[in-house]
Amino acid sequence: MPVRATVNYTAPMDVRPRYHANDASRDVLILEPREVEITDMRGQVTDLDTDGFVLVDHKSAVTDFGDREQVAALHQSEIADLIQRVSGADLVICGNPGLLRFSEKSGKAGSLNNSKPARFIHVDINDDTAAAFAQRGAPEGKTVRRFAHYNVWRAVSGAPQDVPLTVCDARSIAQGDLVDADAVFDEPGKPEWSFVGWVVNYNPDHRWRYFRDMEVDEALIFKTNDSDPARAHCVPHSAFNDPTCPDDAPSRTSIEMRATAYWFA
Repeated sequence: MPVRATVNYTAPMDVRPRYHANDASRDVLILEPREVEITDMRGQVTDLDTDGFVLVDHKSAVTDFGDREQVAALHQSEIADLIQRVSGADLVICGNPGLLRFSEKSGKAGSLNNSKPARFIHVDINDDTAAAFAQRGAPEGKTVRRFAHYNVWRAVSGAPQDVPLTVCDARSIAQGDLVDADAVFDEPGKPEWSFVGWVVNYNPDHRWRYFRDMEVDEALIFKTNDSDPARAHCVPHSAFNDPTCPDDAPSRTSIEMRATAYWFA
């Protein structure tokens, strides 16, 4: 059953958009809120290379997703194995211990580096960034014929989610909807660094999806870039307030893992 909710597109701008992982007051971003229909995909079959996203059952050995050492020791390899299984890639590298994010009513949003829910529609990386990241991580002596970047999102607080994640069907995106933007990582006490991602202009053709009431033993996999033009290219995504979620529901905590898959010649 679909819900109607507000998501934040980026309005057309005369300057290059810029957003920060922590201090949003420094963003150069004009948001354009739009009410859209978001379809619950429970019980429907999707495909990574067609729709760009899929929900899978995936039980983790991690007992505390807030323990970064445990996540690094166990979950990184679990996610690499998962992406390799569902994508058929020759090699998958999961290079970071994941990002914990919290909905605002938890009181924890922003308490860790890059821990606020993403409140505007975006794609993590643009084509140039995707190619650079893939080249940097590729093993020596191998010829890469295809690479793809994936994001794996898991709600670790259990159902229901007050602030779920919505993803846009890759087939409904036009290249002109995607706007280069500087993603700035401003962790306190460390040098700032950035790369280029995409923000998204409104298009009424966009088809928004989510999976209601995700459990900890489920993972939403979606593609952030694919070098093969015959396959789903990228999936814009955003947090949103589910208007059907009970007021007394626990606040959402999620973990986001990112991985790069390689196919060799």
